[in-house]
Amino acid sequence: MENVFDTLEKRGFIKQTVYKDELYKLLGEKSVTFYCGFDPTADSLHIGHFIPLMAASIMQKAGHKPILLVGGGTAMVGDPSHRNDMRQMMTKETIADNVEKIKPQLKRFLSFDGDNAAVIVNNADWLCKLNYIEFLRDYGAFLSVNKMLTADCFKTRLEKGLSFLEFNYMPMQAYDFLRLYEDYGCELEIGGNDQWSNILAGTDFIRRTLRKDAYALTCTLLESKDGKKMGKTQKGALWLSADKSSPYEMYQYFRNVDDEEVENCLRLLTYVELDEIKALCAHRDERMNIAKKRLAYEVVKLIHGEQEAIEAEKQTVAAFEGGGDDDMQTVDVAAGKDAQIAEIMMLCGIAKSKSEARRLIEGGGVKLDDKKVDNINGVVGDYTDGKEFVLHKGKKTHLKIVITL
Repeated sequence: MENVFDTLEKRGFIKQTVYKDELYKLLGEKSVTFYCGFDPTADSLHIGHFIPLMAASIMQKAGHKPILLVGGGTAMVGDPSHRNDMRQMMTKETIADNVEKIKPQLKRFLSFDGDNAAVIVNNADWLCKLNYIEFLRDYGAFLSVNKMLTADCFKTRLEKGLSFLEFNYMPMQAYDFLRLYEDYGCELEIGGNDQWSNILAGTDFIRRTLRKDAYALTCTLLESKDGKKMGKTQKGALWLSADKSSPYEMYQYFRNVDDEEVENCLRLLTYVELDEIKALCAHRDERMNIAKKRLAYEVVKLIHGEQEAIEAEKQTVAAFEGGGDDDMQTVDVAAGKDAQIAEIMMLCGIAKSKSEARRLIEGGGVKLDDKKVDNINGVVGDYTDGKEFVLHKGKKTHLKIVITL
């Protein structure tokens, strides 16, 4: 069987490692226990978390054992990495609620049965019980302040002002790795490349305290060719929760990615074989649409299941390829026919505000059925007699609206 390091490298996952040759040999010789952490800063993971989850899934399929750490403890402090300001503090109740909502999302990607079954742990189980004085006496001498202050993740915060609260985040994450090493035999931490400094601190901490080998591997971030983060929609982040980002929205996002991003997304976000990906993306013309449809379908299937992927595909065909209104995404709106169209646009989520909706109308990009909306204060009844109609925003957004009042 191919070394999983080669598999990850070929698909473009690996960004940085330490002790690469030793790690490569280790992954080829035995089943390695590794972990990946997710702080519950919201009640859902987003598409940026998808890449380390896919890497963890590929590693598990190759025989390695994943630990998924939910940071119920570290979330109480907040990761200052690459931020311009301090994170908003959350209550313990909010964090606990977020943890419970994230756990089912993690379970979609990995197997929890068999010899290398995945496990989910919560670092609140040990961090919230730490005695601070004992921690300082036992481990403080192994944590280099000079080294931490040179970390790239702190640079922005040092310029603005790094609080002592935030400064403790890196030692806490390093301690997580130590606990997992001692309790589970965990030898490797993986994560997004924006976590490189924190992950590296953990490997160094284990080597200093236990004089044992520990390894780090970071995954590439989901970025466009020009280095900008992907996964942002008009409504904000692209969430893995269907309540926050619908399967249809997820499908539409990946159906409409730029041509030059398709191959990379197929390698990182799907299990499609590399030879097939190469064939799908061989032509930079209208045939790229086949690759985009495959990408969108596979991503939605992985996150929400095959039935939701089929439904999102049907809705897209209905909206863009004349498949019929019955299959189009339907949104129920609690408003009457005297409601302003700008208000309807805001209520159904295709505009963030009435002022934005009015700008879109003024720009000539809004239609009800086949009638162009030419009045920024126009009401539904001006353009249709029915309670059901198709709302078009530009060439890419088409929703079937059902008026419920």
